[in-house]
Amino acid sequence: KVTGKILDGEFNDVLAFANVIVKDSQKGTTSDFDGVYSIDLEPGFYTLVYSFIGYETKAITDVEVTSNGVLEINVTLRPSSATLDEVVITTSARRNTEEAVLNIQRNSAVLLDGLSIESIKKSGASDIASAIRTVPGVSVQSGKYVYVRGLGDRYTKSILNGMDIPGLDPDKNTVQMDIFPTNILENIIVIKSGSADLPADFTGGVVNIVTKDFPSKKTMNFSVSGGFNPDMHFNSSYVNYEGSGTDFLGFDNGNRELPISPTTTIPNPASANNSSLEGITRSFNRTLDTQRENSMPNFSLGFNYGNQFEVAGNKLGLIASIDYKNETLYYEGFENGIYQKNEDRDIFDLRFDRRQFGDLGQNNVLLSGLVGLTYKTTNSKYNFNVLHIQNGESQAATFNQLTEISNDINVDKDNLEYYQRSITNLLFSGKHNSTDNNFIIEWAVAPTFSKVEDKDVRLTTFILNEDGSSVISSDAGFPQRLWRDLDESNLIGKLDFTKKYTFLDNKASLKFGTLGSYKKRNYDIFSYEIAFRNTGNEDITRGFNGDPNAILAPENIWTPETNRGSFIRGNFEPANSFESNQNTAAFYVSNEFKLANKLRTIVGLRAEYFTTIFTGQNNAGTEIFDKEKTIDAFDLFPSANFIYELNEKSNLRLSYSRTTARPTFKELSVVQIPDLLTGIIFLGNIDLKPSYMNNFDFRYEFFGEKAQMFAISAFYKNFKDPIEIVAFSNVAPNQFTPRNSNEATVVGIEFEGRKNFNFIAESLRDLSLNINISLIESEIEMPKGAGQEFESRQQFARTGEVIEDTRQLQGQSPFLVNVGLNYNNTSLGLETGMFYNVQGKTLEVVGFGRNPDVFTQPFNSLNFNFSKTFGEDQRSKLSLKIDNVLNDDRVSLYDSFGGTGENFSFRAPGTTFSIGYSMNL
Repeated sequence: KVTGKILDGEFNDVLAFANVIVKDSQKGTTSDFDGVYSIDLEPGFYTLVYSFIGYETKAITDVEVTSNGVLEINVTLRPSSATLDEVVITTSARRNTEEAVLNIQRNSAVLLDGLSIESIKKSGASDIASAIRTVPGVSVQSGKYVYVRGLGDRYTKSILNGMDIPGLDPDKNTVQMDIFPTNILENIIVIKSGSADLPADFTGGVVNIVTKDFPSKKTMNFSVSGGFNPDMHFNSSYVNYEGSGTDFLGFDNGNRELPISPTTTIPNPASANNSSLEGITRSFNRTLDTQRENSMPNFSLGFNYGNQFEVAGNKLGLIASIDYKNETLYYEGFENGIYQKNEDRDIFDLRFDRRQFGDLGQNNVLLSGLVGLTYKTTNSKYNFNVLHIQNGESQAATFNQLTEISNDINVDKDNLEYYQRSITNLLFSGKHNSTDNNFIIEWAVAPTFSKVEDKDVRLTTFILNEDGSSVISSDAGFPQRLWRDLDESNLIGKLDFTKKYTFLDNKASLKFGTLGSYKKRNYDIFSYEIAFRNTGNEDITRGFNGDPNAILAPENIWTPETNRGSFIRGNFEPANSFESNQNTAAFYVSNEFKLANKLRTIVGLRAEYFTTIFTGQNNAGTEIFDKEKTIDAFDLFPSANFIYELNEKSNLRLSYSRTTARPTFKELSVVQIPDLLTGIIFLGNIDLKPSYMNNFDFRYEFFGEKAQMFAISAFYKNFKDPIEIVAFSNVAPNQFTPRNSNEATVVGIEFEGRKNFNFIAESLRDLSLNINISLIESEIEMPKGAGQEFESRQQFARTGEVIEDTRQLQGQSPFLVNVGLNYNNTSLGLETGMFYNVQGKTLEVVGFGRNPDVFTQPFNSLNFNFSKTFGEDQRSKLSLKIDNVLNDDRVSLYDSFGGTGENFSFRAPGTTFSIGYSMNL
């Protein structure tokens, strides 16, 4: 069989009803409304001729059809400039999906970059997160989240097959990319300029993950891999704690459940009605101490299946994938710190408020499944996708904390945490074409259900005395227990119409449509602590001898008879709960046409009505919100894209769009969320406003043969009311909050090149270089006035320090570099490459007063991949990966004039060696 897709070389569209003829035979077929064709042939060599009225005819020679084999050939036909004579372009058959993605890029109405499944395979990546960093202007944070053009998560949006999809962290715009196995992908498209049919809430880019709908043939693939890090695995000092028997499946079996109702009133031991207190205390899990054990290596399994069937004379496509990952991380000697400037202006070195050193162990289990069905009739296509993600993360840390400013004490801490997250996303969609393919209706409905549970987060603190004894007291805080529950329901629906017509004797397209989105979140924090009651002068906490597990030992629990011992206290607090809705109603219209023979013009307007409705109250109870509309905004988002075709291989692009960035549920609230490991407290800000951006892009792009290309881009962005994460105040240096700042500007240049080395020698045709560099400068004017950022910096300036009234934008990286050197010999089944990625020093937290700025330091990521296919029909594949070859550290530093950079966060990830095996069954 020979199958593939025929594309329109003039517009970013398929070519429906094009002809495919086998030369010197009577066999042939036509493409359907999706541009897809398929033709069955006997084994042998053929020449296929592709044609369409008004387009150049393309003949592809040396098409080899093998027994039981499926050959995929995608073809692009361009409009013919010769109206009388037939033009025939002859080429040999090449299976190169990179060229298909570059064709999408070349003919797109918006500025975009793409990554084909073939590019992903070259990089040896098993998931999107590992592969997408080769896309220009893209960086990957925490090994999973994609940022575009150095802008933070707030300005990047992820969609699956064109629809919004929330991730495991519901406060992020981007879904984590390591949950998607590469075998189910068609391609990944990163859109960098706006248009009316795209969501308005992005600025850096939109990452569209496109899955296969109709596999060209039956496919089954099984994969297994293991990873070893000398610093992390088979280490007998690994920090862990006793969890539950189902942790390896990504969920807790009930061992960490809150043992009482959240509305239970817990009595005070001094009260008359205290009889239930002993039973309540004994019902809580007694484990508060970490334990040392041997750490296991990383492990992953994957299976995917794809096929198409004939059902009632029509095609039914099926894809299915299930993936399991179990990752163990161990950071020996991790560090976190909260620092401030000294009150003496002549002292440049920072003084720590608190400083933490210790060992941190993490085990992360990720189980994901995806099933997709596609049914195609003569003029319609229906899709149904189900995606479920189950994630459980266990974390244990034992560390020492020195406190100098807020409280001069030395303490040891044990921290036990478990996070359980699940997402279920359903997608129903359809596409309906008129018989002449000139009118298209597309619709989609996508409900999503998310649940995030922080189960029994525990922190125990012992004060270390000079005599070597240890004690628990209110000076350092009593042992804490937290349960946090988040439930979120999303429902998104959209309807799009496309009408193709002729304008000035050229093709034109009118698009219009509507979208509705409803999101509801309930969030609750249930906080308890373990207190102690004494009958005499003896401090019973000294008897624990620094052992956290002794605190809730049966003999140490308070009883009415002894009136002495440890007990649980804490009751439901309304300030720790909120309910919020975010609603969007949108309508858009967009028109694509040619003003001149080589000038494509796409203009559009999107209207969005956005509201946020909040119910909750602050800790003091002075601000109570009952279904209050905290955001009520109707906005217009115009866009314009101009593409001038210099010649068949190169374009000039100019675009403008207006976009927005809106506060998350957590940010637009009065909630206070503590991180018991770092001691950092996040404070919501109910007064936040949406940000608005004006975006300008200019680009020259050249497309060569064999997927080679060169592009240079320039962009300018103006931000109104950008949202930044800032230090809250001088007296609470560990508290951070989101805040609207003044206007900001971002200016950048991007370079991209893909080059094969056959220009040196034909023997080097399989060696290629992919390089892209982004240079970005951002500037924001600090808020001025009494109590504002600029005056606070002047007040605590060091001697000789000049305070400028501008700085860089929080979350904006000054540069990005991605370089890949790849060798791919298909005849040998050999692929290998080195891939380097780095992002520049980035402002992570904006300082205030004595609180200095925090900057994420560059992480030099150098990775090596090697793979070799072997066996019958090259169905087996062995791969080797080395991540972080340079053994670089992940560091965030406080940055203050004249002082030494101090660690806000330090993690040493080490170098990981992975070996994997996969088989096409």
